[in-house]
Amino acid sequence: MPDSCIFLLLVVLQLGAHAVEGVWPLPQKLLSSRERYTLEPRTLYFVYGRESSAQEGCSVLDAAFKRYFSLIFPEYTAGYRIVPFSENKDLLNGLNSESSSMYIKLIADYILRLTTGLETFSQLVYQDDDDTYFVNKTYIKDFPRFQFRGLMLDTSRHYLPLRTIFKTLDAMAYNKFNVFHWHIVDDPSFPFQSLAFPDLSRKGAFHPMTHIYTQSDVRKVISYARMRGIRVLPEFDSPGHTKSWGQGQPDLLTPCYTGNTPTGSVGPVNPALPSTYKFMWALLKEVTSVFPDSYIHLGGDEVNFSCWKSNPDIRTFMQKMGFGTDFAKLEGFYIENIVNITSALNKTSIVWQEVFDNHIQVMVEVWKAGCYLCKVRKVTKARLRVILAAPWYLDQPHNWAHYYNVWPLAFKGTEEQKKLVIGGEACMWGEYVDASNLAPRLWPRASATAERLWSDENQTNSLDKAFPRLNEFRCRLLRRGIQAEPLSVGHCKYEYEGI
Repeated sequence: MPDSCIFLLLVVLQLGAHAVEGVWPLPQKLLSSRERYTLEPRTLYFVYGRESSAQEGCSVLDAAFKRYFSLIFPEYTAGYRIVPFSENKDLLNGLNSESSSMYIKLIADYILRLTTGLETFSQLVYQDDDDTYFVNKTYIKDFPRFQFRGLMLDTSRHYLPLRTIFKTLDAMAYNKFNVFHWHIVDDPSFPFQSLAFPDLSRKGAFHPMTHIYTQSDVRKVISYARMRGIRVLPEFDSPGHTKSWGQGQPDLLTPCYTGNTPTGSVGPVNPALPSTYKFMWALLKEVTSVFPDSYIHLGGDEVNFSCWKSNPDIRTFMQKMGFGTDFAKLEGFYIENIVNITSALNKTSIVWQEVFDNHIQVMVEVWKAGCYLCKVRKVTKARLRVILAAPWYLDQPHNWAHYYNVWPLAFKGTEEQKKLVIGGEACMWGEYVDASNLAPRLWPRASATAERLWSDENQTNSLDKAFPRLNEFRCRLLRRGIQAEPLSVGHCKYEYEGI
């Protein structure tokens, strides 16, 4: 997951008051003066540097220039310009204005880092009471603290329309999140449309036509995310959380018993049948062909053993395998087989922490509350990489400060252990969230997580200093059409208008 390179942003630009509270997330180094320059949308244009490996026609940057021009100048409709490089303009990548001797220079190790530089620049631009645009002379050197900065959405408990997902990806880019963890299926519904197993969504979705994600839909999400520097990490959680799977795939789930009599109910995936692994191979082969990311989340959490314990065929299989009555070994057997499948498909597996507890050695996401850093320490001591989610469950009724005051590396361990914490993510489970309330539930609380994962914690350990920046950023989100909830009493110059 390479995402640790540096970008430099130099805004070398009539004296006036500095009217920007600051950038969110806070850059690693920011030096700003009171010297400011006027920005005119009709004379602002983009230039690819002569020595840049990226040139006009680069789809990601061309789209980013267009997008950020509109974000910086929302009332201007004439559009942006890209002009050929001129010998006398010493630019690598950047923007230039004909109206003054001002230029903005962006330097980055690779293309997607330039998009985060554009986001930073867009936050430096402000307006006075006459709506004139300004930017102050500023020097920024920046890079993310953690390479994995994720946001998880659950589209099984409530279906989220594509437009809602796209809007969330926009807000993620503004916050410099770079991983969309798509918890796409679960017990309540199976909205992913499989071509190999069409009954999974036909019988498992809330509605087989209106509440599904076709593979074309998935590709649209992946493309939209990619253009914003965001990867899409799919999660197909098993062997638990699979009730919706069983509606469209006979004999996949374990029949539950009372004594020797089936109850008619089912439990987790049946790990004793060869047909289970044949099905999982075919499904995961299809999933990995649709989702190109090198990682896949396999879940593995909250497996209830009671149904397995009740099933005589499972008990017989346990004895045959030498598991005795240790059903954690049975779960481990299943997960190990699924991990082997994903490895054969050239994917790296991520699992929830229970899988580590059952002694399977893969990348671990720590989610349980309590002493979550104790678990992080234990996992890293086993030389496994960790993603931290436990302190950032946004479905809980905490304010932004709760999610801000998190110190991911505050555990006793070696430097090598701490390097294994590759990042974290904010999680929004869907029991009480759909398109009607997702955005205000997410933002700006998820922004607290974003800064903790991007910025130097020694510069971001004060709630009092963070509040005015976050409050201004929340107003910026509103102007950009993100329905972010208020932090306190107050107002924004541009209130949310449902755009």
